[in-house]
Amino acid sequence: MKYFKRFLRYVLYILLLPISYAFISFLLGMITVNKTQHEELMENEIYLTTNGVHLDIVLPIEQISSELREDLIFNANTEYVAFGWGDKDFYLNTPTWGDLTFSNAFNAMFLNSSTLMHITRYEQKRAKWIKVRLSKNQLRKLNENIHNTFQLDEDNSKIILKDKGYGPNDDFYRAKGSYSIFKTCNTWVNTVFKKSTLKSCLWTPFDFALLKKYQ
Repeated sequence: MKYFKRFLRYVLYILLLPISYAFISFLLGMITVNKTQHEELMENEIYLTTNGVHLDIVLPIEQISSELREDLIFNANTEYVAFGWGDKDFYLNTPTWGDLTFSNAFNAMFLNSSTLMHITRYEQKRAKWIKVRLSKNQLRKLNENIHNTFQLDEDNSKIILKDKGYGPNDDFYRAKGSYSIFKTCNTWVNTVFKKSTLKSCLWTPFDFALLKKYQ
């Protein structure tokens, strides 16, 4: 009986970890940062998109700064570009959710791992994208914060992983930072928004908390 009680205690401790993580994430996600926005200055539009788990920031190509645009590849018909950040191994080895393995998920969430920027090109706007209005100054800061996430080589050029994209409309580039349960792909998007003085969450590892600020 003594060992059984100890076993139950350990099980409860293990269960409390994800429950506490979810509760804290939900609580901090509800707290809005940069809540006050000057609507009359919001003359530009960008977008948020999600695959149900992972957020990307989508910019119309004419709103991408020359600094951020440098070294990126565009097609002749590119009108929008999505920027995402995430775990290197997860990105490269999990092109679809059907490719997800326990090992990939565990390593991404619990080990500090290398990261990549994922760039996706679109020829037209998608209906499910969430519109975000922002000022000229916020757009400038947003471009700077996205650009500063790219890892640069000795020539200050972005480092592309050749022939590693999922198809003809996307590419991967080396990025700064490590991925963990405390710094996820969605945390990155939220942090970029926060640094750009856009409405954002105090902290969130999930996509829905930031999306709700704009829906």
